[in-house]
Amino acid sequence: MRNASARGFTLIEILVVLAVVGIVAAVAVPSTTAAMRGYSLKGDARAVYNLVALAKMRAAARFSRARVHVDRAANTYVLEIWNKTTNTWVAETVVTPMSNGVRFGFGALATPPPNTQNAIGFSPECTDDAGANIPDSSCVTFNSRGMPVDSAGAPTGGNGLYVTDGINVYGTTVTTTPQVRLWFSRGSGANWVRQ
Repeated sequence: MRNASARGFTLIEILVVLAVVGIVAAVAVPSTTAAMRGYSLKGDARAVYNLVALAKMRAAARFSRARVHVDRAANTYVLEIWNKTTNTWVAETVVTPMSNGVRFGFGALATPPPNTQNAIGFSPECTDDAGANIPDSSCVTFNSRGMPVDSAGAPTGGNGLYVTDGINVYGTTVTTTPQVRLWFSRGSGANWVRQ
């Protein structure tokens, strides 16, 4: 005689459990994907912001120029230091790619963060060692005093580097004062919030 507590699950019980697990997974996966995309965007935005702040400090510490060089076409960025002996830009960090689904851009936003730029846009193009512009690039360059400068070495403001996941936008701005700030806006409207 079989013990009643030793019997197994019926096929219907197993199918009901699988159906419940399937429903929970169908609800959880899209929200998890959106959350992961948001974390990737925020992580990349923070990394760019931190690298700009580091470039400012490196320029002062090395008594030279330092810049964050962004390749907008390849969606990569790197910190470079000007080598005064060889008159060349030298990579201080490895070239870092953006996360999957994150790219440099500001989408449809038409208004920059408050008191940062006259019109929303990326920092000027980087120049190579000979001084020629590098297409699809943007650079935030600092002199040895930690001031943002253009390729000729003149103080400049209105620098901006923007990252988006196609929905939301983060922006790192550098003014002539020189304040490095991180901003966030939903892609649906330019309601910039300082982070």
